[in-house]
Amino acid sequence: MRAPVSLDAKIGRGGLDRALCKVVDVSLHGARIQTYSEVRANSMIWLALPNVGHVAARVVWSNDFEAGLEFQTSLTPEAFETLTA
Repeated sequence: MRAPVSLDAKIGRGGLDRALCKVVDVSLHGARIQTYSEVRANSMIWLALPNVGHVAARVVWSNDFEAGLEFQTSLTPEAFETLTA
């Protein structure tokens, strides 16, 4: 189940928050983000989600300033509720 959201978040590599982004939809297994800097398909990133923390994700697709992410570990139902509340 994918839910539309509008969440300010950060993306980074190696555990360091690097750039701001906006999460525009989220599911237990991934998210779609809008970025202000380009991210590469097939790269691994950290997504810092508000009230949830850092989640490791693979960039499945990327075009211009939007990207689809697949989480390495699915969100818990409680974390999903927190993000979509």
